[in-house]
Amino acid sequence: MEYKEEYQQALAPQYECLLFDVDDTLYPLSSGLSKACTKNIEEYMVQKLGIEEEKVPEMNRMLYKNYGTTMAGLKAIGYDFDNDDYHRFVHGRLPYDALKPDHVLRSLLLSMPFRKVIFSNADKGHVAKALSRLGLEDCFDLVISFETLNPTTNENDNAYDNVVHIPCQPNSTSELPMSPVICKPFENAFIQAFKAGSINPQRTLFFDDSIRNIQCGKRMGLHTVHVGTSHRGNGVDYALESIHNIREALPVLWEAINEESGSIEYPRKMAIETSVKA
Repeated sequence: MEYKEEYQQALAPQYECLLFDVDDTLYPLSSGLSKACTKNIEEYMVQKLGIEEEKVPEMNRMLYKNYGTTMAGLKAIGYDFDNDDYHRFVHGRLPYDALKPDHVLRSLLLSMPFRKVIFSNADKGHVAKALSRLGLEDCFDLVISFETLNPTTNENDNAYDNVVHIPCQPNSTSELPMSPVICKPFENAFIQAFKAGSINPQRTLFFDDSIRNIQCGKRMGLHTVHVGTSHRGNGVDYALESIHNIREALPVLWEAINEESGSIEYPRKMAIETSVKA
């Protein structure tokens, strides 16, 4: 009996969850959505916040670099605006028609016998629209989005106002003002995601196009896949030029077997859930 248990444990799959970013991960950078998103952010800064147009590009770049998202940076330096209004302006005008149904990726996702979770800094409306355009809306068990990481009370106060960004550089001495927005690539975003999704990072494979997100995920215990490059940098376990290369790069995801039947069956839910109330 003891030998059999040890044998079964040895055959147990290394992973139990696959964690996916959306933008420039489930679809390529060449779609143009990221470029359009940057344009919309800069227009919001000018039109809604009154920032001088010539200062906006560099300001946008620095806020994104220091805070993970421009939105988080704007909040940190004192701009007060409605989150939903920002997301409607920035994401509501994106050229979603550029995204087409991806039958190859859909087949790959449905063939992988693991729990699949979305982990995005974007709002749930944008995530839902992108997945729908790609034909992937029923391929994931849970969506962790901006609203999941930044829930609000009835008074519309941030429920995590007392939580500050924890940088993934352990020796960071940055004196930048803290942001009330929780987002990748900061450790508290991963902590909130693990809690919201009941995720064990040691048994989870994390797919993202951002090297900063990947490196923070690695520090948090995740196995990592950098999407959009063939270069394996620090903190990268696997590198994929395209999300379509999963089967070639990670055949282990299809090799889970057991002693008797030669395959392991995993229960799956075929509908997206969100961990926040609509």
